Amino acid sequence: MKLWAGRFQKETDKKVNDFNSSIGFDARLYREDIEGSIAHATMLGEVGIVTAEEAKQIVEGLQGILADIESGKVEFTVDAEDIHMNIETLLTERIGDTGKKLHTARSRNDQIALDMRSHLKKEVGEVIALIKKLEGVLYDKAQENMETIMPGYTHLQRAQPTTFAHYMMAYAQMFRRDVGRLQDTYKRMDEMPLGSGALATSTFPIDRQSVAKQLGYARVTENSMDSVADRDFVIEFASALSIIMMHLSRFSEEVILWCSNEFQFLDLDDAYSTGSSIMPQKKNPDVAELVRGKTGRVYGSLMTLLTMMKGLPLAYNKDMQEDKEAIFDAVDTVKLCLDVFADMFKTATVKQYNMRKAASGGFINATDCADYLVRKGIPFRDAYKIVGKLISYCIEHDEYLETLTLKDFCSICSEFDASVYDAIALRTCVNERKVEGGPSHDSVTKQMESLKKFLKTI
Repeated sequence: MKLWAGRFQKETDKKVNDFNSSIGFDARLYREDIEGSIAHATMLGEVGIVTAEEAKQIVEGLQGILADIESGKVEFTVDAEDIHMNIETLLTERIGDTGKKLHTARSRNDQIALDMRSHLKKEVGEVIALIKKLEGVLYDKAQENMETIMPGYTHLQRAQPTTFAHYMMAYAQMFRRDVGRLQDTYKRMDEMPLGSGALATSTFPIDRQSVAKQLGYARVTENSMDSVADRDFVIEFASALSIIMMHLSRFSEEVILWCSNEFQFLDLDDAYSTGSSIMPQKKNPDVAELVRGKTGRVYGSLMTLLTMMKGLPLAYNKDMQEDKEAIFDAVDTVKLCLDVFADMFKTATVKQYNMRKAASGGFINATDCADYLVRKGIPFRDAYKIVGKLISYCIEHDEYLETLTLKDFCSICSEFDASVYDAIALRTCVNERKVEGGPSHDSVTKQMESLKKFLKTI
């Protein structure tokens, strides 16, 4: 019999029962639901709404249910609709009428708000731990490639020389920001909604602060209507997860390009590659491609949540049941992608020679050549035009700046002398960029020290 059966004259149609049920996906909240119920029952006993013996009986009954669930002895039923009613039904079956007192001074509305917050707080921590793992991989790759010169790109065209270590620190910054977003999300998530009831709290003298303390929350929510109607914390988490996936997708695109024969900058370990069913020579970067593809899936979850909430009046509406599948799938997808991507990249081989060779072509030292002339007193715009003429000359004669003779340089501008060759050497181009945040050895070392310090704080 339904818990609300007193109001209705007919049994719920089976199709409606199946349609309405959420146990198929909210079953994963069993621990949070039971922990919340234990805290609530303990508080009911503390303030005298139930006797101390009744509170003890309820708590022990819930602890037994938790143990049985985790040992595989419990099967949830669609008839009980959701995780809350499944647990309450089991409790009443085990301890009798005392179990029916558990729901005093609460609603499933504030109960699910609590369960979701408690569950997602844990998930935030797990996602941060996986980002930390990936950041560690980036640090190690950077440390191994402090002197690995490679071309940096704009518009996917070779632009200026950098190092692979500098490149890795760029992605490290992205993921650091992701951690910051998750930490901010956690702060707003860390508010305890139980005690808000259906929307207007309760006439019983409950102690919300006691429940919050038991469950490890920083504070209680301030408005009961907002407490049960709010899913900002779910949407904000989904937004942070989407940005993580955007960063992973960009990184994946780089990996895919670098593994191609056209680049040959990276070689993935066989354990993290796949082959072709028809072309025996193929070694495909499927992990990176799947991460790139799954990004759209996480974006979809965010759009589901935003669209679901956009027209809902206060307070709780059944539409909000749709938050769970979306955020659960987004969390599961991001955790899977972070974990496997970190392992894939950790085992990849950086082809240092090919990176250096690519940096030697494409005139990526052109800006440095112009800067050389600026130091000679020539205005930058004039220096820019002079170097442009040099590049045209190089293209016409199949040369690079570093292969031109001094006579060639001087034919374009008399300010050149033999020191130009050192100025446009790739090592010089990289290590003279000593500006904070740049690719010089000292600058990248500082970036890595900052990352190392950051990793100790999370």
